[in-house]
Amino acid sequence: MATAAAPGAAPAPARRLPPTVVALGVVSLLTDAASEMIYPLLPALIISLGGGPAFLGLIEGVAESTAAFLKLGSGVLTDRRRTRKPLVVAGYAIASVLRPLVAFATAPWHVLAVRFGDRIGKGLRASPRDALLAAAAPPGRRGLAFGFHRAMDHAGAVVGPLLALLFLEVAHLRPRTVFLLAAVPGALALLVLVVFVREQVVAPPPAAAPGAPRTRARLGARLWWFYAALVLFTLGNSSDAFLLLHAQKRGLALALLPALWLMHHVVKAALSSLGGALSDRVGRRPAILAGWALYALVYLAFGLAAASWQIWLLFAVYGVYFALCEGAEKALVADLAPADARGAAFGVYNFAIGVAALPASLLFGALYQTAGPFAAFATGAACAAAGAVVLLLGAAATR
Repeated sequence: MATAAAPGAAPAPARRLPPTVVALGVVSLLTDAASEMIYPLLPALIISLGGGPAFLGLIEGVAESTAAFLKLGSGVLTDRRRTRKPLVVAGYAIASVLRPLVAFATAPWHVLAVRFGDRIGKGLRASPRDALLAAAAPPGRRGLAFGFHRAMDHAGAVVGPLLALLFLEVAHLRPRTVFLLAAVPGALALLVLVVFVREQVVAPPPAAAPGAPRTRARLGARLWWFYAALVLFTLGNSSDAFLLLHAQKRGLALALLPALWLMHHVVKAALSSLGGALSDRVGRRPAILAGWALYALVYLAFGLAAASWQIWLLFAVYGVYFALCEGAEKALVADLAPADARGAAFGVYNFAIGVAALPASLLFGALYQTAGPFAAFATGAACAAAGAVVLLLGAAATR
């Protein structure tokens, strides 16, 4: 049975990660395989049902903002319970059941309804799962642990589009049949989660004494500066569905979209563990700042891209941003938060990202549709640069 590592525990043996981290990585691999069999095909489905870029922005913004509120609530709730696993199981189960139902959509609002339900599941599971990972990872190797988890997630995003491509181009199945087949890896993920993920059952946390600091104060100024920077950055980080739509408008065939998405995730899967481990060595903020700067440059380049080969190149470089930032950001939250408030800390982290997703996607969709691609991508790059400035100011103010 995997147990949580104590704050002062010695690092795990080199090149080995705790069983809890590995098992949760497998769950994420299978879940993302199911999700990414569907996701690259959603923009084309929405367009075929009569929706446009603005409605795509509405779908993605509502979906992610819904998840954000639930991530905050589930994070606070998990700190008050003896175990985190039940919420994690419930979240994965809801998403696995609802996700394939997009196969029956006959109007754009049907896709919105399915995405809404899918994100409810993600909202329930994300913060408790991240807190579970933080407790299991040795303090000096949290970047590697979170990077590994993201690498497994992205490996699933390689498997998913590859399966979709094979089903579409080799087996000649209809996209709606591919959506239904996504139920299989989702069910396998639940099986692994229930059977192999274990956690130590702890005593219920004591009730807060009168006058004890609220969670907001306990998280500390350094975390709140980071959250502020993250919101600014995320306002320019709209749904990646727009990148797929942009690729199609630049001449990429519909059947090649899963291959493009696959290549992008190959880069993320190959580099995420290295990016997380890099943050263990050079520090969380330098890794995050490098990633955010790269994001701004890539978004500007997307706005200028005119040929399909440029889209392929930019999708590959875009994957490096994820590798640098995803593990480092979560490891920074785990480093700065008190152990008994990590659920809330990850809840606020996930909420900060998700609550900005709706305006980010709505703004990008509206700009893309009315002012053109460059205006949309340049606005995203400017928000990323503003977030980096706030992150630097926060580091200086809290030394």
